[in-house]
Amino acid sequence: MRLLYIILLSLTTVCSYGQNPKLKIKHLKGELYIYTSYSKYKGVLTDANAMYLVTDRGVVVIDAPWDSTQFQPFLDTIATRHHQKVVLAIATHSHSDRAGGLRFFKSKGIQTYASKMTNEILAASKKPQAEFTFTADTTFTVGQYKIDTYYAGEGHTKDNLVIWFPKDKVLFGGCLVKSTEAKDLGNISEANLTQWPRSIQRLKYKYPISSSVITGHQAWGNRESLEYTQKLIKK
Repeated sequence: MRLLYIILLSLTTVCSYGQNPKLKIKHLKGELYIYTSYSKYKGVLTDANAMYLVTDRGVVVIDAPWDSTQFQPFLDTIATRHHQKVVLAIATHSHSDRAGGLRFFKSKGIQTYASKMTNEILAASKKPQAEFTFTADTTFTVGQYKIDTYYAGEGHTKDNLVIWFPKDKVLFGGCLVKSTEAKDLGNISEANLTQWPRSIQRLKYKYPISSSVITGHQAWGNRESLEYTQKLIKK
C-alpha cells in the first residue's frame, strides 16, 4: 500500500511539474530552453518569452518571468530539471517582463547584468537595477559557451538589446522583434517608430545565418519574424 502511495505521489509531482499553467518551458536545441510566463496587459492575459542556457558552470538566464509569483518556482524547476544553479541573469531592457526579476535574482546570489542605459532608465523610475552593467556590446563566457549582447538601436524601447548564442546560431530578439502572429506592435509607449525598422535591418545584416529567432511575445520562428516586424512598423 505504501509503495502504491509513493508511485501515485510521484506521478502527481511529474504531472504538476509538466503542467504549470503560469510557466511553460520548452527545449529549443542543444542546451537552450525557452520559457514562457504570463501577466495581464490591458486586461488580457499575455505571454512573454524568455530563455536560459545550461552550461557546465551553471545556468544563464535571459530576462525573468513576467509573473513575480513564478520567480522561485522557475529557479526550483531549473534545479530539479538540470541539477544546476542559475549563476547569471541578463535583462534585455527595462520593462517588467524583462527586468522585473533583477532584485529577486540578486537576493539569491545570482549575478545580474543590464546595459548602462537600462540601469539608468530603471534608476530614473526608482525600480530595482542590475548589480553590474556594460556600456558596449559584450561577450559573456560561462562554462563552454559564449553569449553575446548586441544593441542594434532603438525600437520597442530606447534600450532594447538582443542576445546571440553563437554555438547554436540562435537569436533572442526579445521585444525588438515581433512574432508573425502579432496583429500590431503592442506596447509602443516608449517606441521609436522611425529607428525601429533600421534597427531590424542591422539585425538582418549582423546575423544572416540565424537558425531561430525568438520573439518577446507569441510564437517564435525564424528570420521571417524580422521581415514581418518591418512590415508591421510600415503599417
